[in-house]
Amino acid sequence: MKDKWGYEINTDSSSCISSINQYYHQVLSYGRKRDVIIEAVKHDPDCVLANILAAQFSSSPSSYLQAANSNLDNASPYEQAVFETVTCLITPNRDDDLAFDLHFKLLKQYPKDLVSLKRAQVLCFYMGRPDLSLQLVQQDFVYGMLAFPLLELGRMEDAEKAAKMGFQINNQDPWSQHALCHVYQYECRFKEAVEFMEDCSKSWGPLSSFMNTHNWWHVALCYLEGNAPFEKVCEIYDNRIWKELDRSDATPVEVYLNAVGLLLRVHVRGEIRFFDDQLNILAGYLSDQSFWFLEWHLDLLILWALACTGKLSEARDLLEGLKSRVCAMNPKKGKLMQKGLKLAKAVYEYGRGEFSRALELLGPDFDAENCKMVGASGEQLDVFNEVWYVMLLDAGHADKAIAVIEKQLKKRDGTPFLWRLLERGYLALGKQEVEAISAKAKALESAYF
Repeated sequence: MKDKWGYEINTDSSSCISSINQYYHQVLSYGRKRDVIIEAVKHDPDCVLANILAAQFSSSPSSYLQAANSNLDNASPYEQAVFETVTCLITPNRDDDLAFDLHFKLLKQYPKDLVSLKRAQVLCFYMGRPDLSLQLVQQDFVYGMLAFPLLELGRMEDAEKAAKMGFQINNQDPWSQHALCHVYQYECRFKEAVEFMEDCSKSWGPLSSFMNTHNWWHVALCYLEGNAPFEKVCEIYDNRIWKELDRSDATPVEVYLNAVGLLLRVHVRGEIRFFDDQLNILAGYLSDQSFWFLEWHLDLLILWALACTGKLSEARDLLEGLKSRVCAMNPKKGKLMQKGLKLAKAVYEYGRGEFSRALELLGPDFDAENCKMVGASGEQLDVFNEVWYVMLLDAGHADKAIAVIEKQLKKRDGTPFLWRLLERGYLALGKQEVEAISAKAKALESAYF
């Protein structure tokens, strides 16, 4: 029998094929019913494809791996290729380059397999290699997937064209919606981004906890960066992000990622008083070690939340765990992750108020854009640049702060917060230009909402 891509699957169960196809749809649409792949295994326990895909989804993959491996001789060449690729991907301390090469080989032979393409793009994201991600999608020109590596490479005009094409094909595609929001946000088109996403939001009900709350995270950031009334940000956190946990099919860790990411933005802007209770509640949940070591980006945010709320013992345990994991990596991966580890140490020091130590760790040439190996987009990483700017100003390094902020303003000159930081720097040095900068900031603060 054949799956929806038209590739041969060794099974006599049409129900198994149906469940596999439903799984494909859930993965590509960021649905919350990806566990439908378990149903495929129930319909045919000997199906190699069903078992290897279930192994990737399961928190206890060994039984599925064993079942897939024991029937591998009877599998189709396509199933064998997926088995080899996924097995490499879920191997502890995997070789990322090998995992990518296997995906690239699979997609050359089976280019219609959009789930393997999506899986490969996610791998590239966690490798911090949007260039490789772009290579993958250019061969098939899948517009929604093409847009993301383009915007991560700073090709905003091309990203917008690709995302709009994907949106025209399917206006409910969350990845195309998300990519368009990225572009609008980067170009400081905050009101346009909010109106677009809020109009799209009626299609987000079936999305996974991550995609649903991540899209709302973007809306909240646009309100925040566009200097909207702060109640707008509070409303989104309480009623759009945190409220996701009320759903019986919610995935808490996916909610926590976007919740804590938003609160760090608020903290950097000196407005965390609006969220004191929420931050303490969230930090309580993040003390649970079952949420640690799932994603580097999340671990960085957890470190800040724990340290910021006085949970220093837990924060130190998390940091020590990250150090141990880097030491256990293969030499190539371990060397790459040293930047991530240095950022983790700095975030811990920042969280507990040791700004001088944090600045020392980051060094004079810090740029969060160089830390994509932690598995975060440029937009997600930008908050760490903002942390750096604020610490430079607080530590009296106004000259350095001015230089890096002005460099950033050349890319995004419509951000009121950056102009206010620049104003602080010029004021500290007693420069005459401070009045003009203050006027620019004030004008932008009233320009969007």
